[in-house]
Amino acid sequence: MSIQEVEMSAAVQHPIGPHTVEDWLALPEPTDGSRTELISGYFHMSPSPAGRHQRVVHRLTRQIEDAIWAAGRKNLHVVPGVAVRISSALRTGLIPDVVVLDQDPELDASFPAESMLMAVEVWSPGNTRAEQESKVSAFASAGVPFVWTVNQRDRLELTAYRLVQGRYLAQDVLLTDCRATVEAAPLPIPVDLSGVLGW
Repeated sequence: MSIQEVEMSAAVQHPIGPHTVEDWLALPEPTDGSRTELISGYFHMSPSPAGRHQRVVHRLTRQIEDAIWAAGRKNLHVVPGVAVRISSALRTGLIPDVVVLDQDPELDASFPAESMLMAVEVWSPGNTRAEQESKVSAFASAGVPFVWTVNQRDRLELTAYRLVQGRYLAQDVLLTDCRATVEAAPLPIPVDLSGVLGW
């Protein structure tokens, strides 16, 4: 995703689908590593992520968690791949690649959007632009303060957004060989993208 403002939009281009957040939460857990998300009342299934995707998610998760531990922020919790109830009215529930929560995740299987301080989405080649925009718009409508998106092409590009008056504004952009401290986050987070790919 290029540097741009991502506007919050509650407008739905298609009629809301038949499925509710409760329907989504009641789905059986996939056994093949795939994920089913609920966007505007419709189920969207993504295949099991490729190895590179999983490596990027794992290493970013470690860097975020290391920064939180170093800062002594015991009130923040980093969790990969959990269900987040975005909006009952808009019938949307998502599974971001990584979330930073302000509640202990130990006993819960899903979380309200109000508990999510940051979402990280690592886009795979199969993620359409419409799907990407729908997810980011849903995070904005739920008031998630920070969103990071990572594009995987010939190189990695991480864009960190801050929610300002209902819009995500790109604040930090990192490329594959970049090391920098990302400020668009619940606390400053040093990120080494070369370390994410193991280079």
